[in-house]
Amino acid sequence: MIRKAATAAFLASLLAASACTPVNSFQGFQAVDHAPSEVKAGEDTRSTVLAKLGSPTTVSTFDKDTWYYISQVTSRTAFYHPRVNKRDVVAITFRKADEQVASVNTFTLKDGRVIAYNSRETPTRGREMTVLEQLLGSISAAGALPQAEVNPNSHGRQGGP
Repeated sequence: MIRKAATAAFLASLLAASACTPVNSFQGFQAVDHAPSEVKAGEDTRSTVLAKLGSPTTVSTFDKDTWYYISQVTSRTAFYHPRVNKRDVVAITFRKADEQVASVNTFTLKDGRVIAYNSRETPTRGREMTVLEQLLGSISAAGALPQAEVNPNSHGRQGGP
């Protein structure tokens, strides 16, 4: 009996300990054959970068000659919010003239900045209508629709008498 209780207590503690184990998630670009650091400025071209690294994670909105390869590792423990452990952004810029790599810049989590944004909504001008006003408005609007003129001599027929 004591042995069963000890086994049950051990299994319960093992289950509780495993619930607090962080779960790691890998998102974004994964370097398989070549690392982005192997891309050399002045040597590689757009096609060789595409062959080595594949399609970029994103292309710059304002400059189509800048490609970004982004990856990050996050961990989540139990019910807490995910925490970013590692983030790498590799920005590869190409020259427009000959499509060769002009520069390769690597940014990490330390290079990032927290941006405070305003979460308020822009108010719309006008008056808010209550549910009752909306219902009464739709009933009165139905009577305001133009009715088709009916000739009393036509008896519902189209055309003349």
